[in-house]
Amino acid sequence: MVKTLSQPTIEELKPGVKAPVKETLLTPRFYTTDFEAIASMDISSQEAELRAMVAEMKADYNRHHFVRDESFDQSWEHLDEKTRATFVDFLERSCTSEFSGFLLFKELSRKLKDTKPLLSEIFNLMARDEARHAGFLNKAMSDFKISLDLGYLTKNRTYTFFKPEWIIYAVYLSEKIGYWRYITVYRHLEKHPEYQFYPLFRFFESWCQDENRHGDIFTALLRSQRHMWDSWTGRLWARFFLLTVFVTHSLTVDERTDFYEMIGLDAREYDQTVVCNTNATAGRAFPVMLNVDHPEFFPRVYRCSERNMELAAIDKSNAPKIVKFFRKLPLMAGIGWDMLRLYLIKPIDAEAIRDTVC
Repeated sequence: MVKTLSQPTIEELKPGVKAPVKETLLTPRFYTTDFEAIASMDISSQEAELRAMVAEMKADYNRHHFVRDESFDQSWEHLDEKTRATFVDFLERSCTSEFSGFLLFKELSRKLKDTKPLLSEIFNLMARDEARHAGFLNKAMSDFKISLDLGYLTKNRTYTFFKPEWIIYAVYLSEKIGYWRYITVYRHLEKHPEYQFYPLFRFFESWCQDENRHGDIFTALLRSQRHMWDSWTGRLWARFFLLTVFVTHSLTVDERTDFYEMIGLDAREYDQTVVCNTNATAGRAFPVMLNVDHPEFFPRVYRCSERNMELAAIDKSNAPKIVKFFRKLPLMAGIGWDMLRLYLIKPIDAEAIRDTVC
């Protein structure tokens, strides 16, 4: 097991407002896409399913679930500085991720209002959920006398362009892996309440219901586009997004072992539980699943993680830039080689076992 990176001091834009974390490959990203291409998508094969989901979301069964109760009305000064910094880091990344989803869904809703009213309504309802999550997380940060300026994030974050197909693959996996992350922590803390040091964790069950529902919406969108699951290119892209999302998750968890230890979880056991469950769930939508039981899969993933830790340590060193570059080169090549070997592991044909995938 690699050692977690040391926790940085909390940097502020101004008193009480946290400076956003430096953007890297592992930090939550903000996305934009080709809105006209989405408007031209034929979703007729899944329209009945999507209309049923709209009705369920309009009922808004979770509308009363994200209300702070008296358990929040206390001081958290008793938490030590390391616990505070570790937890604030978790809250910030979670809030940024939820807010990123809100911005994307809100813009999709606005752009599709006249051309695809059904999709516009769906994205507007999903934006509502993401805004609710982001606001709840940001309010939790304020309990520790720090918060995010979401308006500043909107204007100053880099926006990554993804084609509509990439957005569908990526957001589907983001929502489903989010479900497994939240529900795994929730079930663990149900069994071990002694680690539940802050009331936010009690809300994770309701939280993951939203994540799961959003993932089901993207399942319908993906299955409405036959080329995304019934073509050789669709199979290759599905493998690519499964692998990159899973490796990113593993590297992020490894960087933050302190947080998982803080709530009584073994970081790598947690990571493997989330990845394996997300992979199995993806078989409902994707044409393939990864063979995560292959004896090389997780060892290669964690070798990438260890090299990523070494890269981060080099970045923090005082060595000249040219020295850093040459020290990084073999590590980056090693990560690239392991990623290629992981990609070439024969996947599982989800279409062939469609009736048995659960």
